Amino acid sequence: MVIPTHATKAGIRYRYYVSTPILHGEAKTASAGSVSRVPAADIEDVVVKFLKEHLAAKQDKSITSAMLSGDRGDLVQRIAGIVVHKNKLVVRFKSDNADEASDSPDDHSVTIPWQKPPSKRSRQILLPHNASRSDVRPEQFERRARLVSAIARGRRWLDDVVSGRVTTITELCTREKCSVRQANMTISLAFLAPNLVKAAAEGRLPRGIGVERLRDPPTEWSRQFEALGLDPD
Repeated sequence: MVIPTHATKAGIRYRYYVSTPILHGEAKTASAGSVSRVPAADIEDVVVKFLKEHLAAKQDKSITSAMLSGDRGDLVQRIAGIVVHKNKLVVRFKSDNADEASDSPDDHSVTIPWQKPPSKRSRQILLPHNASRSDVRPEQFERRARLVSAIARGRRWLDDVVSGRVTTITELCTREKCSVRQANMTISLAFLAPNLVKAAAEGRLPRGIGVERLRDPPTEWSRQFEALGLDPD
């Protein structure tokens, strides 16, 4: 069985489901199972999709409407455990009777076809115009983490100004101990096109496009790609 956990690297939090023996340091004395660790989203997306498409159609009364709505928080509260196999997920739900143990044989369970994704996925890097994919390398991890952190900081500072938590840029600069130019350049990252932000977070920007090149972008999202020489598709 796997249970949720997380790891933090360069300020970015990654959630996983990990085999119980491995998490407890018992891998040498207990069977860790055929799948030792898998990203949380890979399992959760499959479970939510299955519930919405299949259990709702069957009108399974043991599954609440909150679960079928795709609310992951409510879903986690109802799950007693997930057993991960190479080719399937066995999801056990807690009994509706609060007096029964979560591992009761009466627990409702479903089996979902599933394949563990490859540990290293190919990333479709945004290509510069007239460039071959084989010639383009992704941005280095450290620079990517710095960029994602800067974008998050820019959005947070912009929200501080808009919400009135700070009334002037000067006040923000005093709080953050930075210059007016640094504050303005950081806040400008909050106006990046969503697809650019997504590509940055997923490590799909080509090497050389970091914080410096993304600061003070054009207002129109389409022009941001043009300014960087990138093909948005």
